[in-house]
Amino acid sequence: MPDKIIGFSKLSRDEKISWISRNFLDKSDEFESILNNYLIDDKKIQSLHNSFSENVISNFNLPYSVSPNFLINDKNYCVPLVTEESSVIAALSKSSKFWFERGGFKSKVINSLKNGQIHFMYNGNIKKLKKFIDKNELKLIESTDRITKKMRERGGGINKIKLIDKSGELNSYFQLSIDFITIDSMGANFINSCLEVISKTFEKLIHESDYFNESEKKTRIIMSILSNYTPNCIVEASAECKINELENFDNYSKEEFAIKFKNAFDIAKVDVGRAVTHNKGIMNGIDAVLISTGNDFRAVDAGIHAFASSSGNYKSLSECLIIDNKFKISLKVPISVGTVGGITDLHPMVKLSLKLLGNPSSEDLMKIICSVGLAQNYAAVKSLVTTGIQKGHMKMHLINLLNKNKASKDQIKSAEEYFKNKEINSQSVSEFLNKN
Repeated sequence: MPDKIIGFSKLSRDEKISWISRNFLDKSDEFESILNNYLIDDKKIQSLHNSFSENVISNFNLPYSVSPNFLINDKNYCVPLVTEESSVIAALSKSSKFWFERGGFKSKVINSLKNGQIHFMYNGNIKKLKKFIDKNELKLIESTDRITKKMRERGGGINKIKLIDKSGELNSYFQLSIDFITIDSMGANFINSCLEVISKTFEKLIHESDYFNESEKKTRIIMSILSNYTPNCIVEASAECKINELENFDNYSKEEFAIKFKNAFDIAKVDVGRAVTHNKGIMNGIDAVLISTGNDFRAVDAGIHAFASSSGNYKSLSECLIIDNKFKISLKVPISVGTVGGITDLHPMVKLSLKLLGNPSSEDLMKIICSVGLAQNYAAVKSLVTTGIQKGHMKMHLINLLNKNKASKDQIKSAEEYFKNKEINSQSVSEFLNKN
């Protein structure tokens, strides 16, 4: 077992690679060769990439794709997507084209409040504490004036401070819940900076006040941090058409398809096993846009899945309705994103993605992301209730299986023709290549 290393981050890139190779890869030269293949030739850009993280020794590339024909609120978009799953792009492109011809997606932002929390322990009279906070709310907000000045000039800032009593669930535990408007930035650093200032001001005001007794003055701040649960930063998207405008299917009438499709959505409302996979399909589209635009997909994922559980049971995020011969799908999710700040101002591909989308505001980007999630949801469930998910998925996966088996260009061309109407799996591809 290798000895513990001290000062690894201070080593040069070559020294890091050498140490890893020596201790974990039997001095393999292949390791360095692979890493070098993924470095960017432009040293200025590579240096920028190195600055995004710690202990960088190379880059990990993912495909950068686009899906055209996304009609959202009567505006046509070509949406950038980063994902390794080819079937996602193929499905999205078909779905966006289908809905384009039927009026596209309608999307609106319902609210755009973000939240931060100051967690603290307090032993004393609760009514007294609440009255104190109400009286000093403006002082707490004003303590951040230096930080919030530019945000306030753009129309953002701190919206509201309220006391949350959690002492019934954990003895002496309370929160200051603070709502923020961050305009076009995701706002994590802004929110956290404000929270830390407010927490110090809050603690100081309590300790200096004659309002509290000595026991109450021992209020103890535990931590101050934004919440990635954003149930008041909500966006909704929908698409609808008449049932007779749905696609034609070999084994179903349009009416039968509509009912079966709705049944699938209804099942995801009541069965957690299906709901998780149903929502994962939505996230296939949402995450691909989040990554391409330099947003924190982990934060959005966490918030969305918490939102799916907000009723007490984990449920589908989307709905399907059939009313008066109309087929309608809709999706409502919390999405906290930014189009300025972070790597959106630095990463060349992120800047390109935003330019491709017309340099949207954060609210416009929310609408785009939600619409893409709904389009992916439609495509996935449509496949499930008709041909089955594997037919399309494995067709797109064929090229991966061929490359894995080191197929030649001629074999790839022949295989694509051969497998048009045949079952695709590892064995069938291997057998084909052995014969050809």
